[in-house]
Amino acid sequence: MIASTLTLHAEARLQQRAIPLYVVELLEQFGSVARCGQAERLTFDKQARKRLARHLGGPRSLRVIDRWLDVYAVIGDSGHLITTAHRTGRFHRP
Repeated sequence: MIASTLTLHAEARLQQRAIPLYVVELLEQFGSVARCGQAERLTFDKQARKRLARHLGGPRSLRVIDRWLDVYAVIGDSGHLITTAHRTGRFHRP
């Protein structure tokens, strides 16, 4: 799992931005992947939210993690979690 491959930067950002580690694990399992530089960005887009809702038991169950649905994570090619943040703008597709 991702918990054993956190960089010091990622640990600090998780704490500063109040993002629980289980949200990163949900991103890893159900999030959509987009390539960005030499890393992958994981987000909860529309399809990812549908997969997550099915897993949790329906659309109403997303209310439990509603505050973290705008979170994204960046995982490097080495497999280490580089950073996490709350999305404030739109991601443009290449």
